[in-house]
Amino acid sequence: MPEEKSKSSWRNKSTLLSLPEVHSSVPMVTGGAFRRFSAFIGPGYLVAVGYMDPGNWATSLAGGSAFGYTLLSVVLLSNFMAILLQALCVRLGVAGQRDLAQACRDAYAPWVARGLWVMAEFAIIATDLAEVIGTAIALNLLFNIPLEIGVVITALDVFLILWLQGKGFRKLEAVVIALTAVIAACFIVEMIYAQPVLGDLLAGFIPQTDILKNPNMLYLALGIIGATVMPHNLYLHSAIIQTRQVGPTDADKRFAIKMGTIDSTIALTFALFINAGILILSAAAFYTTGQNDVAEIQDAFRLLDPTLGVTFAAVLFAVALLCSGLNSTVTATLAGQIVMEGFIQMRMPAWARRLVTRSIAIIPAVIVSLIYGESGTAKLLVFSQVILSFQLPFAIIPLVMFTSDKVKMNGLAAPKWVTILAWTIAVVVITLNMKLLYDVGTGAVTI
Repeated sequence: MPEEKSKSSWRNKSTLLSLPEVHSSVPMVTGGAFRRFSAFIGPGYLVAVGYMDPGNWATSLAGGSAFGYTLLSVVLLSNFMAILLQALCVRLGVAGQRDLAQACRDAYAPWVARGLWVMAEFAIIATDLAEVIGTAIALNLLFNIPLEIGVVITALDVFLILWLQGKGFRKLEAVVIALTAVIAACFIVEMIYAQPVLGDLLAGFIPQTDILKNPNMLYLALGIIGATVMPHNLYLHSAIIQTRQVGPTDADKRFAIKMGTIDSTIALTFALFINAGILILSAAAFYTTGQNDVAEIQDAFRLLDPTLGVTFAAVLFAVALLCSGLNSTVTATLAGQIVMEGFIQMRMPAWARRLVTRSIAIIPAVIVSLIYGESGTAKLLVFSQVILSFQLPFAIIPLVMFTSDKVKMNGLAAPKWVTILAWTIAVVVITLNMKLLYDVGTGAVTI
C-alpha cells in the first residue's frame, strides 16, 4: 500500500489513517544554529514520555523504599542506554528513511517479520497495561473513583487522542511538553520537602555488585531497565523524526541526525531527572524512615503527607501520575500505528487501533483489581515492566544491524564505536534476562 505524504490529512482527523502521511510536514527554518535546531525540538520529548510512564513509577517506588538509593545506578545506566539507542533510531529514520518496523519488514523473511511484530505488540500491550493501571490509580487517588471503574474509564482516552491529532503534530508535541513540565514541577517541590542526604544520593549512582547477587534487587533492576529503555520507543522515534523536512544531500541528513540526537538527548536527560526523582523521593521519604515495603503507589500517596510533613505532597504526587498516564497514552497510540502499519501494512484509524490495544490491556487490569485489589495492581505494574525488558532484544538487535549497514543507511552508517556500545547493551540486557529466568526457575525470586 503506498505511503502518501499529505499535510492536509493530518488536520482532518476522520481521514488520519497513517503516520507516514505527515512525514516531512514540519518545515525547516533558516537563520542561526538555534533557529534551525528549533525545528527539531519535539520528537525527543514524545519519546521521553515513555521513560517516565506509570510503569517507571512502580519500579522506582518499590526500588527506593526497599533498597534506598542503590538502584539509582540502574536508572542512570538505563538512561545512557536509552540515549544511545534513540540516537540510532534518529539515524535509521533520517539516513535510512524507514522506521524500525518497515526496515524489519523489508529485511527479513515474512515469518521472521511477523514474529517480531508479535513481540512488538506484546511490548505495546505491556506498556498500555501500565498506563491503564497508573491512570486508574491516579483517578482513584484524586477523585475516589474505584480502581475497576477507573480502568474502564481509561478507554475513553481515545477522545483525547482524536482531539490532539486534529490539532497538528507540532501542537501535539507542545501538549506533551507542557504535561511533562507539570510532572517536573511537582517533583521539584516534592524533592525540596524530602531533603535527601546528598552524599548517600550520589553514592547511589555508583553500581553495586549486590544488584546481581540479590535476586529481588535484580528483578526490580530489570523492571527499571524495561521501564526506561522501552521497545515501543525505538519504533516510535524512527518514525516521528521523519515528520521533519530534510534536504536531499548527505550534509542535510548529517545535520538532521545531529539535531535530532541533541533533541532526544536533552529530552532523555530531563526524563532521567524525573525517574531518579521518583526513586530518590521513595528512598528519602520511606527507606530512611524504616518504611521498606512501600511498593504500592497508593501507599506512597497515603504516607507522603505525614512523612514529609506537608498537606499537599500527596496531591502533587497524584497530579504528576495522572499527567504521566495521559502523556503515555499519546505516544503508545502512535507507536501502535507505526508497528501495525510497518510490519503488516495494515492501516487502521487511530481510535480503532487504540480501542483494540486498550481493550486487551484492560482485561487483566480489571481482573487483578477486582480479585487482588491494590497490592495486585502494584505487582502487575512491576511485572509489566519486566516483560518489556524481555522484549527489548527483539527491537535492539535489528536496530543495531540496520544502522551499522552502509547500504541501508545510504552511506551514513553509525560509527563503529557506537555500534560496539549498542551491541554491548544488547548482550547486557540478554544476560540479565537469562539470570532472572534462572533465579525464577530456582525459586530465588517469586514473581
